Amino acid sequence: MPILFFDFTFILIIPAMILAFWAQASVHRNMARFSKVAVRKGQTGAQVAQALLEKAGIYDVPVEMINANGGDHYDPRCRTIRLSAHNFQSSSVTAVAVAAHEAGHAIQHSESYVPLAFRSGIFPVVRFTSFLAVPLIFLGFLLATMGEFSAIFIDIGIIFFTFTVVFHLITLPVEFNASRRAMELLEVGRYLDDDELGGAKKVLRAAAMTYVAAAAVSVMQLLRLLLISGRRR
Repeated sequence: MPILFFDFTFILIIPAMILAFWAQASVHRNMARFSKVAVRKGQTGAQVAQALLEKAGIYDVPVEMINANGGDHYDPRCRTIRLSAHNFQSSSVTAVAVAAHEAGHAIQHSESYVPLAFRSGIFPVVRFTSFLAVPLIFLGFLLATMGEFSAIFIDIGIIFFTFTVVFHLITLPVEFNASRRAMELLEVGRYLDDDELGGAKKVLRAAAMTYVAAAAVSVMQLLRLLLISGRRR
């Protein structure tokens, strides 16, 4: 969300923003570092993802390659794992860790993991409300001279933004659980040696922190909006 208001409440989100910058730097550093470390068993990210799916009894989830860098994801709508070209083709620790993480999401879906189902269910709503939240709040402050009428826009905007916060918060258990599943599957299936598992764990832990940072920023921004709105009534 753009930073619309610069006042003393801005200090609330400074720590969260610092965390976000650190998390992004950490994930880029670890992914770059371990993308240069080839796994000894030589399996590519795509091969590992497919093997993990089959081991879980899932045969209807394809693993596709996409051109976008960093666009690795599991799409629950069409039940497909999509990996960036590097992670699809590479046999690096990073590629295997990322592929296993996305396989973890597919397994969550097959088991009807509640947080994932909830996140998928509210996604269409969040996509709509997140698009309108900022314009409504901004319009409300512009129309502040109109009294209660302007407060309606602000209140609706804040309610809409709350959906975004909820989405970020529910994403945390989804992502952490997928990473935990990934590490267990890689270890039990012996897709990685012990020293390689340490590298995979660092990659997934760094990636998880980006979601923590995003949630922290959204929560602090919501708190700011509530404080600013309360002072203007």
